Amino acid sequence: QVQLVESGGGLVQAGGSLRLSCAASGRTGSRYAVGWFRQAPGEEREFVAAVSWNGRSTFYADSMKGRFTISKDNGKNTVYLQMNSLKPEDTAVYYCAADVSGRGDVLGTHDREYEYWGQGTQVTVSS
Repeated sequence: QVQLVESGGGLVQAGGSLRLSCAASGRTGSRYAVGWFRQAPGEEREFVAAVSWNGRSTFYADSMKGRFTISKDNGKNTVYLQMNSLKPEDTAVYYCAADVSGRGDVLGTHDREYEYWGQGTQVTVSS
């Protein structure tokens, strides 16, 4: 079991920045990839970014490239999502998720590829 807790969400003006954190506990010694997803009201959950278990590989959704940065601090069992140049359309609940299937550097982009999920943190970007 892996428990995930997101934090760092809030209200920010367009063009601003936020850094989300995803703290893991439980099977933190396992090699697991972490992904960030988001879900806006009335919309399906969508992939944002993912990082491999060792932090060396990352992957982003096209609309986030150049604005968002995902990183992993294994010493702190925490994954970060730095979000810059935020837009009103980035408003959503952001979730982190862990893939414990042990696929090495393979990074999933579908929520079905992740076994454990946090409770989410709200990000609201005002225009």
